[in-house]
Amino acid sequence: MTDLAVQLQGVGKTYPFFTLDGIDLDVPTGTIAGLIGANGAGKSTTIRMLVGLVQQDRGSVRVLGHDLPEHQVAAKQDVGFVSEDIKLYKSATLAWHIHFIRSIFGHWDDAYAQSLLGRFDLNLNQKIRGLSHGQRVKAALLLALARRPRLLVLDEPTAGLDPIARLEVLGALTEVLTDENRTVLLSSQNTLDIEQISDQITFIDRGRVLHSADKETLLDGWRSIRLRVPPATLLPDLPGITRDGGTDRVPILKAHPFEPAMIEALQATGATIETVERMTLEEIFVASVMRQRARADR
Repeated sequence: MTDLAVQLQGVGKTYPFFTLDGIDLDVPTGTIAGLIGANGAGKSTTIRMLVGLVQQDRGSVRVLGHDLPEHQVAAKQDVGFVSEDIKLYKSATLAWHIHFIRSIFGHWDDAYAQSLLGRFDLNLNQKIRGLSHGQRVKAALLLALARRPRLLVLDEPTAGLDPIARLEVLGALTEVLTDENRTVLLSSQNTLDIEQISDQITFIDRGRVLHSADKETLLDGWRSIRLRVPPATLLPDLPGITRDGGTDRVPILKAHPFEPAMIEALQATGATIETVERMTLEEIFVASVMRQRARADR
């Protein structure tokens, strides 16, 4: 049986104007799992339940073998959390923050912290108020990483970063998994970041999980098909195929789950296949959301 760092079963949370409903999510130990959703989709609520900031109304949340919220104190010893909402003390230096975190957690790695200081171009004696947004994000990430947590939970960690800072942060995250017993759960709207480093992908929209699969399976299961259709020809409704732009004569279709037999069925109508292309993670996410919303709104 695969060891799971995170396990959510039937998890729900109800607010006056939003409901997170029936969330099932398994994150195996030693993976980088990406959680993708638009603003208000439920990413941050899910993340906050995993780190004990929000308690679920229903369902079970299990982190590193601990049931939450009952055993969140034990779980938090091995969970590192970084969010764009986390605020460091502006009047204190990074050195003060390191001393404070090191006094609380027993797994602080001084050598790794020094390495990250150089890599992130941070100064121990500079006060937080003097750091740029990107430097503050890197400082928070250093404070989490140097604890060597078994689970690192990141909520939009690269939001607002310049390209160089993003590259440095993503590189540091990839290095975490040189230890196969460590896990990263990364929430982001930036599909490119998640496509670059994640092993597992989960789409969430309107408080529900749409898809959750390993990255290669997800990418391999979708195709964009461009056709040329003869005049007065009507394309049949085929399972797994939806219209996504183009014109009546040159439509663009999205296919999932893609099967070669779909091409034969389209050609049988007299249509000519112009291109069959793999899709980016962003294209797949948008197509998945639009399909689900179209079903829900019928």
